[in-house]
Amino acid sequence: MELWDAYDAHLNIIGGQTLVRGEKIPKGLYHLVSEIIVRHQDGTYLLTQRDERKNFGGMWEATAGGSALKGESPLDCAKRELYEETGISSEDFIEVGRILHKDYQTYYVEYLCLTNIDKTDVVLQDGETSAFKWLTSDELRQMSRDELTTQRIQNFIEDLR
Repeated sequence: MELWDAYDAHLNIIGGQTLVRGEKIPKGLYHLVSEIIVRHQDGTYLLTQRDERKNFGGMWEATAGGSALKGESPLDCAKRELYEETGISSEDFIEVGRILHKDYQTYYVEYLCLTNIDKTDVVLQDGETSAFKWLTSDELRQMSRDELTTQRIQNFIEDLR
């Protein structure tokens, strides 16, 4: 069972409230998701292809990330999720945005991770991703909406230029 902290609309933890993955989130509460955009020192961005068995299977995403576990800060969640999904370990994170998605009852905290890893050393998480590639920001912007899980990341990368 995966437990999450409950947050208000200002990213404050609501004490005494615990959310359980898969259970309905009470109205007015949110769970935290950290997402990480990975930029190599050469200026390219890491994209991963979602496993066919997952929602949006076969589509590409320009972030690693997931839900913060109970007691986990947004940054600690970002570091854990990045390592789990890509094998990349880093301390070089910059917060680049926050989005409150009321319909999904989710508070997204977006990070940029800068890395100089060997680009072939990405380790995909079994059951999560099936492929990866590195693209320039121009190549990413040219991808069609039906190739990407969300266009929101294209907007973040445009803002990072």
